[in-house]
Amino acid sequence: MLEIISTQKAPAAIGPYSQAIKCGSLLYTSGQIPIDPETGKITGETIAEQTKQVMENLSAVLRAGGTNFENAVKTACFLTDMSGFSAFNEVYAQYFTGKPARSCIAVKELPKGALVEVEVIAAIQEN
Repeated sequence: MLEIISTQKAPAAIGPYSQAIKCGSLLYTSGQIPIDPETGKITGETIAEQTKQVMENLSAVLRAGGTNFENAVKTACFLTDMSGFSAFNEVYAQYFTGKPARSCIAVKELPKGALVEVEVIAAIQEN
């Protein structure tokens, strides 16, 4: 059975999709960009600043779905400029300490002019 996950502590979807879907013992998040959930605007000008906001948004969605960064199985990361790869990795490593499997892809552009977007698949621990 599928369950839609939603929290006001992360930005609302800007299209016809959910923040995350719980399917069995896995949570699939939609990609998060660096939108401040209170203002609805992009936060930060550098890749590091934007990555921090992305991680805070993902943290809220993961918590709402009953999991956390430690249970991440796979991430997909999208950067508009690979010259920011090292700065992105520095922030990313502070959150994904368990080193899940990952793809990191250069893209031409992201919604709202964001520099970074990250999506996560995480295991949900049964109590």
